[in-house]
Amino acid sequence: MSHETVNQETITTTRVIELASRPTGRPVPENFRLAEAAIPELEDGQVLVRNLFISVDPYMRGRMNDVKSYSAPFGVGEALDGGAIGEVIASRSPDRKVGDVVVHSLGWREHSVADAGSTTVASTDLAPASAFLGALGMTGLTAYAGLLKVAEFKEGDAVFVSGAAGAVGSLVGQIAKAMGASRVIGSAGSQEKVDRLLELGFDAAFNYHDGPVKDQLKEAAGEAGIDVYFDNVGGEHLEAALSVLNVGGRVAMCGAIAQYNATEPTPAPHNLMLAIGKQLTLRGFLVGGQRQHAAEFASRMSRWLADGTIRYDETVVDGLENAPQAFMDLLDGANTGKMLVRM
Repeated sequence: MSHETVNQETITTTRVIELASRPTGRPVPENFRLAEAAIPELEDGQVLVRNLFISVDPYMRGRMNDVKSYSAPFGVGEALDGGAIGEVIASRSPDRKVGDVVVHSLGWREHSVADAGSTTVASTDLAPASAFLGALGMTGLTAYAGLLKVAEFKEGDAVFVSGAAGAVGSLVGQIAKAMGASRVIGSAGSQEKVDRLLELGFDAAFNYHDGPVKDQLKEAAGEAGIDVYFDNVGGEHLEAALSVLNVGGRVAMCGAIAQYNATEPTPAPHNLMLAIGKQLTLRGFLVGGQRQHAAEFASRMSRWLADGTIRYDETVVDGLENAPQAFMDLLDGANTGKMLVRM
């Protein structure tokens, strides 16, 4: 039985971004290519989506390398993919109708053909569509589950977040405040971002370019130290946190953006032995392993956004052709909040 409700023949091709070559170190424009691709005919159970926003995220840098990792590497000469949200414009599924706004993982293109079962309908009466790639999407779940489930945050904990003005970090700090943290400290890469963190309710924030991270963190934490470190950066930040964490402290290891473009081995924290005497817990995690918390997260985050407890920032770049530059800028820290490309 066909559920197609729009004449798909009106759209036969779409624009996509392909991986032209694998980057060595920092990605450059030549690693990407804007191309035309044919849109396949819909099969039963599929939908055609006109994308509204696509997400560019730091983890995508790892997928550009031809190495075995937790997600398959991108293929050279093939379209990239990643989080996206768009409007269903043709459907051959009883579960999705034309006009539905859906989240899916076939970004880096203007139109996507997806299995209806792999899409999630976004309630755009709750928040604008773009929020479902950020605060109400994987980004928000990463912050929520990483802090509360992985780092086992409890009321009264002092929390330090690195990359705190980014999409995940800015939410971690605000969730910690909402849940009763005694103190929330953030690090960021510019004075403007530091000012924004203080506006969002962080108790202290510092620019990691202003001096050694350890010294600035010690000053911000004071005698009380920190109980939880949410790590988006790795390297010097992780080393600093290990030195300031209290006995029984917990680290949620979410990302290591300081090391993503490295071509040489990066120095590990030189003080890892502190984890023994302080009885620290360091836990790496992927958001894919936290999906069981999605419903709890969505219900809480919707309330926090509705009553203004949590606010979110977006850096929006227009046009698919500018997606590679947006991604390169993201790796350089040019974004405040979630980096998105509007189609």
